[in-house]
Formats: sequence, structure tokens, C-alpha cells
Amino acid sequence: MEPWVQPAIDYFRFWMDFQIRSSQQPGCIIAIAHRGKIISEFALGHANLVTGEKMTPRHRFRIASHSKSFTAAGIMKLRERRRLRLDDPVGHYVESLHPQVADTTIGQILSHSAGLTRDGADAGQFTGQRPFLSPRELLAELAVPPAIAPGTRLKYSNIGFGLLGMVIENITHEPYRTWIEREIVETVGLRETEAATPLARAAPMAGGHTPLLPLGRRLVVPGDVPQHAITPAGGFVSTAADVARFFAQLSPQAKNSVLSPASRREMTRRHWRNPDSTVENYYGLGIMSGSLAGWDWFGHSGGLQGYISRTAMIPACDLTIVVLSNASDGWAWFWLDGALHILRAFAKNGAPTRRVRDWTGRWWTASGATDLVPMGNRVLVGSPVMGNPFMDATEIEVTGRDTGRIVQAAGYASYGQAVRRSRSKAGKVIEVWLAGSKLRPEKAVIADMERRYGHGRPARR
Repeated sequence: MEPWVQPAIDYFRFWMDFQIRSSQQPGCIIAIAHRGKIISEFALGHANLVTGEKMTPRHRFRIASHSKSFTAAGIMKLRERRRLRLDDPVGHYVESLHPQVADTTIGQILSHSAGLTRDGADAGQFTGQRPFLSPRELLAELAVPPAIAPGTRLKYSNIGFGLLGMVIENITHEPYRTWIEREIVETVGLRETEAATPLARAAPMAGGHTPLLPLGRRLVVPGDVPQHAITPAGGFVSTAADVARFFAQLSPQAKNSVLSPASRREMTRRHWRNPDSTVENYYGLGIMSGSLAGWDWFGHSGGLQGYISRTAMIPACDLTIVVLSNASDGWAWFWLDGALHILRAFAKNGAPTRRVRDWTGRWWTASGATDLVPMGNRVLVGSPVMGNPFMDATEIEVTGRDTGRIVQAAGYASYGQAVRRSRSKAGKVIEVWLAGSKLRPEKAVIADMERRYGHGRPARR
């Protein structure tokens, strides 16, 4: 493992502590794997705001559309066994489909290019307004023509992946859950993952939560709602660590995997660009992909009532990052992007040298927090409130034990000015002067703000 990886992870966790506090999110669990092995996992916040239950890395989450990657791996395993081909019409395996649906191929459905309806005529199953579709109801949705012509663009479809579950059942003559858990989940070596609810094994379950708005407070959303025929699209339950292990095995360069390198390359290949999107990203076979901070990534995301999740595997450094959050307005996307920016900054600058290593910590003014983050032979001034805490970051060159100079800064910052640290009689750093700004520990700033602005009354919104 490169020397910069561990300090990058340490700062990412420090940044996440701030993010959970400032965002008022219930909680999250995060796991990071290197070459398929978990090198960090941690939990923040609460699994249930009503009971006050603390989050742990062992709490199970609904991982929603991450399930599609498991289903896609199952289809590719059947392809490797010559049980199907990607260009086979789906009607070869499932009856009672509309003729135009029957003519769409397995590969088109896997890549969301079959033109099928996204969630059917009533998408209330995803907002708790109705039960998820039964097999009979799913076939009824598939008895009408595709919404658009197949093979013309990316058009996401949960209905399509429900249909792929039927393909697996009709080929294997086993229930989807039984086959996928044996052939994919257990073969990968996942011990905290199940394909559907209710869970077959006793395990702590993180409660989902409603958004903070419009009610102004969060309610707990049950995490045990069965998805019936839509299970192959979104029914899986897992931990961040297990999800990281699975996606690490999907890398074409992984040494151990449930699939052949050829299958993994086909899954992660960019089949379709996401149209009408301001951010360039792609879909493969049950796999999302894109680029950020100069790195290519592949993975998936998930959204189900009460839960938001996201995964990115970065082949360039063989790191897999998973963020699972337990609220419908969860920040998993934002936080995973932040992780990529943080990792990229450390990869560029390197692990901190001995000279700058102790120039660290979170320092405050009445305007907010500032992080001193040593990298390489300099100290970066990070903004923990930002999605990319090092965007246009000021950089400090350390010139003495407690002195430095700003040697890189944007035009509106304090380029060329001095930096110094003040210590207590016991030798502890108690202040940081960043040019003309005095930064202090959090408790000192809280006391000062109360004295100056508190007046014993909470501020009105």
C-alpha cells in the first residue's frame, strides 16, 4: 500500500466527523478496501434516532440499486456456463411478454438500453405508497410495449432487472434468492449480505429515516419491506465492508473473483453515456462509471425510502470506497466525491514528512472551522464544510517549529504572509495565526461566541 493512503484515510474520517455534525444526517457506515482487503471501516451517528441506537460497522443497510450489480454478476456467471448469451432475446427465457419486449436482448436489459418503463405505471412502491410488484404484476407491466425504441439511449429500468431475475429463475429452476446467494454472495465470501428481506440470519439493522424536510424532524422508516419481484433490482441488504469486497472483485485486475476477467471487462466497460446529464458518466452491464479528480471509477449507487448509498472502485490505486447513509436525503454521493478529492490530494502530494507532520488539527473562528492538513513537505489549509476541502487550498511552507509562510494561495487569500503557532506553558499548541486570522480550539471559540452573542436566548431562524 502506498504511504499516502493511510494519512488520506485518517483525514477522510476526520472530515466525515465534521460532515455528520454539520449536515444533521442520522448516520453512515464507510468501508475502504485495498486490493480487495478491508483496510478501514467506521460508523458515525445513529442507526435509529428514535431509540438513540448508535451506528456500528456491523449494521445492515438496504443497498437498493447496488443489487443490480449482483444480478448482473449472476447473469454473467450463467453466460460463462453457456446457459445464455447477451444477444439472446429475453423472450427465449420468459413467456407472456409483449412481442417488442420479448425481442429485447439480455445485454440491452443489463445496460438499461432496452427502452423499458422505469418503475411501471405506479412507482409508489418506492415511496411506501404500495407494496412492491408481485411476479404477476411485473409480467403485467411487461405485457405493454417498451416506452421508447430499444437500443437508442440509456433509460434506467427497475422493471428490466426484475425481468432478469425471472430469467435466472427460469434457467436455474431455483428461486432467485436461493441461487444468487449461493452462486454469487457465498462464492465471493460475503457473510453480511442477503439478497432480500426479511433477513434469514439475525443481524442489527440500521433504520432508515425520512428527510428532515418538510416535517422538520425525521421519522424512522422500516428497513424490512420485501421487494418481491423487484428484488433483483433493489432488494439486497449488506454492510459497507461486504459491498467493498464485492466491487473490488469486479475489477478486471482483481486476482480473485467470482467472474472471469473477460466478464468483468464487459461489465465495467462504458456501454452508454448518460444523456442530458451535466456530469459525464456512463453505464455498463449493471455497473455505473465515470471520472473524478483525474481518476476513472466504476461502481453503483442506491436509493430506497430511508437509505442512500454509493460505491466507487478506483482501478488506478486499487481502492474501493463504500458510503452507506440511512436517510432519504442522505449525502452518500456528496461524501464519496469528497473521499475521491481527499485521496487524490494525498496521492498528488504524498505522505507528510517529519518536518510538517505535527502541523495538523481543526481550528476555529466565529466564522467556522479550518483544517491544517500536512501533505508532502507542506501544510494545506482545508475547508471541512466543502465537498472538496482542498479546492484552491492555501499552502504553508514550514520555516521553523512554529513558524511558516503562505507560499500558494488564491488571489483573495493571504499569499506571502506569515503563519505562526502559539503554545501554552506546557508546550501545547493553543492558537494558530494564519496571516492576520487567529484560529483557536473549538471549546474556546464556543465560549467566546456565547459571551459575545448568546445573551441567554437562542437565535431565531
